[in-house]
Amino acid sequence: MTSAGFNVTSSLTLLGFSSLSGHSSLLFFVFLLLYLFVLFSDSLVIYIICSQRALHRPMFAFVASFLLNSLTVSTLTYPKLLSDLLLSGAGLVQVSRTLCLCQGFFVSTLGGSSFMLLSAMAFDRYLSICHPMHYAVLVTPAKVVLMLLFCWMLPSILVVVTTLLASRLPLCRAQLNRVYCDFYSLVSLSCGGAEAQLSGIYSVLFTAVIVFPATFLLLSYARILFICLRRSRSFSSKALQTCLPHLLVFFNYTICVCLDLLLRRLQSNRESDTTLITSILMLLVPTVLNPVVYGLKLKEVFTHVKRLLSCRRDS
Repeated sequence: MTSAGFNVTSSLTLLGFSSLSGHSSLLFFVFLLLYLFVLFSDSLVIYIICSQRALHRPMFAFVASFLLNSLTVSTLTYPKLLSDLLLSGAGLVQVSRTLCLCQGFFVSTLGGSSFMLLSAMAFDRYLSICHPMHYAVLVTPAKVVLMLLFCWMLPSILVVVTTLLASRLPLCRAQLNRVYCDFYSLVSLSCGGAEAQLSGIYSVLFTAVIVFPATFLLLSYARILFICLRRSRSFSSKALQTCLPHLLVFFNYTICVCLDLLLRRLQSNRESDTTLITSILMLLVPTVLNPVVYGLKLKEVFTHVKRLLSCRRDS
């Protein structure tokens, strides 16, 4: 089966660039500046956490891992987006199905592990605030390493199965109204009957596994808030200040994901500029805001950021 002169089983077209072609030069420089900002800010915060012994604590290990996820997703998407903007003369970008699957695998894996890392941060804050006397015993370096491995390995194992299922689906169409590939959109192109249903069911199960940590996160912070209401104002203020950046990142991330899924459900397979815009926001908003929130709202990190930047300016 062919479409537009190419085999739909081996090549896909990202239609999103047809809406961007009239502003490709401007958008190229905007995305380039944003990518450089994300590279610099993520790397700066990760460097500060790794280089400052005072920040070698579980919470900052989770923050550095979360920002490493954000940095990796940016590196996997922004350069490809920039090259497509340069090369898409007619506004249509073709990508091989294999490359699309690879991009979908990494984006889904890192997105899922980011949710789990946020849940691990919530668990760490819960133990630190609600059980301070036992915190050092409950959260040891070895347990932190195990939690990090679990947060990365579980989503990757689940997404491997999703990737294998998606790779077997026969496609009736080859046009994605997106600027990057994801499994939900790939499955929507399928005409595979039972196989497509199986892949869809597995995607729902994967989503449920990701939603569970989010629910655990909310319950943990609800418990923290309950404890804070019963303690002194100074204790509550300090505790809530350490939780606020994680909550801001979580709600920012969750709103973007839910908005994207909701709009795709409502618009089904129809081409829509709204779907295109949400796919761009899904990429831009979390990757840009994550280092800003952790660099500015975590007092310990912000102090070192300000000191490092002031030293460079003075020199």
